[in-house]
Amino acid sequence: MANAITTVRFALVFLLVALAYQTQPLAQLAAGPLLIVIFALDGLDGYVARKRGEESLFGSVYDIAVDRIVENILWVVLANLGLVPLWVSLLFITRGLLVDAIRSQAAERGETPFGMMRTAAGRFLVAGRFMRMLYGVVKGATFTWMFALQPLPALAPRLWEHWAGPLQAAGLGLVWLSVALCLLRGIPVVVEFAAREGGPLALHRRAAGSRQALAAGGLRERPLPGRHPS
Repeated sequence: MANAITTVRFALVFLLVALAYQTQPLAQLAAGPLLIVIFALDGLDGYVARKRGEESLFGSVYDIAVDRIVENILWVVLANLGLVPLWVSLLFITRGLLVDAIRSQAAERGETPFGMMRTAAGRFLVAGRFMRMLYGVVKGATFTWMFALQPLPALAPRLWEHWAGPLQAAGLGLVWLSVALCLLRGIPVVVEFAAREGGPLALHRRAAGSRQALAAGGLRERPLPGRHPS
């Protein structure tokens, strides 16, 4: 059931894209409520999985993959419509590809994307429910706000004439907050992986372990004083 909800959410984002590219302002306006439905389903699939005991590695990876696809599609559409700068979309896509590549390595070892975090800071920023909810709410508000701005000049020209500046500034503030949280939650994944698998800290630990092993081996093979090896 949880995976079915995730699939419905996946399909709805393409309907939203179709609405966003309609020339009728009312059709564009419908993208906002549809976004709310999509984000509500994002919370519902996790709740259903926990309540029905359907939590699994596949479900976790599938949910995160759909989250990433939906998010990237929305950022690309907003950039294409001229509602956000192009670099914002590129940043989110780059961060997503990098983090997902790291998480795929954890999945091969049977670890979940959030379970791979080891440090207290990493667990709070990346796996913690509060930060996950905050990030989702901020991104949801950003997407809803920016898509709502699209038909506003045609639907309420007088309002737009007087309030365009503050409305656009509020949207830009939400975009910057989304960017900050994106980096804040992505950097710990990269840092922990580098320290554990291939970064300078990991290489230092491996080198120290090798030196200890060689030292121990040397002690075992060194002859006792006054004795000669046979």
